[in-house]
Amino acid sequence: MNKGELVDEIAAKANVTKKDADAILTAILETIVETVSEGDKVTLVGFGTFEVRTRQARDGRNPRTGEVIKIPETKVPAFSAGKQFKERVSPDAET
Repeated sequence: MNKGELVDEIAAKANVTKKDADAILTAILETIVETVSEGDKVTLVGFGTFEVRTRQARDGRNPRTGEVIKIPETKVPAFSAGKQFKERVSPDAET
């Protein structure tokens, strides 16, 4: 499903216009990105948590030369699915 299809589904389920659904979805996504980029978490109970995680510095290898290179520490966005989301995706899995 792409953004356009998601907007269509939101418009149908919320009984709003596609233009309104697109504006709402865009606002939600922008807010999540802004909040996480500032270092805060966004938790949607039952859905999941968006947060920033730190990836430790490590040694890597240049695949062409085999030379060892230093990969610096970096921050990356992460998503952890909530319990209800996990159960919906895999109802037979035990938690």
